[in-house]
Amino acid sequence: MARVLLVEDDDAIRTSLSKALTAAGHVVTALAGGAEGVAAVARDRPDVLLLDLGLPDLDGRDVLAMVRAVSDVPVIVTTARDDDASMVRLLDAGADDYVIKPFSSAQLDARIRAVLRRLGTDQQHEVVSLGALEIDPRSREVTVDGKPVDLTRKEFDLLLALSRRPGAVVTKRELLAEVWGLPWGGGDRTVDVHLSWLRRKLGETAAHPRYLHSVRGVGVKLAAPEGG
Repeated sequence: MARVLLVEDDDAIRTSLSKALTAAGHVVTALAGGAEGVAAVARDRPDVLLLDLGLPDLDGRDVLAMVRAVSDVPVIVTTARDDDASMVRLLDAGADDYVIKPFSSAQLDARIRAVLRRLGTDQQHEVVSLGALEIDPRSREVTVDGKPVDLTRKEFDLLLALSRRPGAVVTKRELLAEVWGLPWGGGDRTVDVHLSWLRRKLGETAAHPRYLHSVRGVGVKLAAPEGG
């Protein structure tokens, strides 16, 4: 059971989702506008926010930015857009997952449970140290050689997912499921792009890896440099 804040301007969709999620055991607050949604996030501290992009008063992406300024609540975006570029921008802007319309209430409920599982797992981790690389899940801070590394939310989530299995090769499908909530695959390019950005920020390249080692046709592993 989760306390769900649903922000959706379409009356029929809002009512249908509210009933379905309530039947699934969640406590649902349903609103039609972006401004009142931001206020509700700050006031009520829901467990998860379901955010439609096409709102009448504010662009959903602006609402996402406002929410991120006041809260780390998990955000699942509902959208009719299905191109990779739009999805990558949403995820980097702070969305934790997304569902493409039309979708079933069962799929949405599964996404809610998956996002909350990932959040609970992250909170249980202590600081991870691999050579000069340190990852603090609680503060979401990363340092290399004692210097802070500025990562986006998804870059951090990707690094943290790899750090849970240091030295082990993790497939792209596993990363899509754990970091993006996409257990059925189909987003390898998203993983590749984020790995490229992450490598650059860690001061390495695919050709000259320090921590992130690609295994062709299999996946990627996070490991300390040889010799520490």
